[in-house]
Amino acid sequence: MHAEAGKLLWDARQAADRIDRFTSGKSFADYSADEQLRSACERQFEIIGEALNQLARIDPGAASTIPDLPRIVGFRNVLIHGYATVDDRLVWGVIVGNLQPLRATLARLLEQA
Repeated sequence: MHAEAGKLLWDARQAADRIDRFTSGKSFADYSADEQLRSACERQFEIIGEALNQLARIDPGAASTIPDLPRIVGFRNVLIHGYATVDDRLVWGVIVGNLQPLRATLARLLEQA
């Protein structure tokens, strides 16, 4: 694995862990009512997407083991470039349905790094 890959994986894992901590015990109603929480989660998803986008450039082999990597990077692009139209339900759905599997994948890759 490329040396920089470990740092990028660590950055993505830290961001995913932050989202998990920020949203622990929260409901969609809590999330949608809290501007600061939404902003914090969106920023961490941007970090994840950017780190994994860079990983794909410098270590395509490692990146290829991350399920849905193109969708993760695409989600980052929506958050950054389509910020005015971000759907809170979509972001919450990613938190609830995709965050834990991603955290597990990142943890496994970091153990191998």
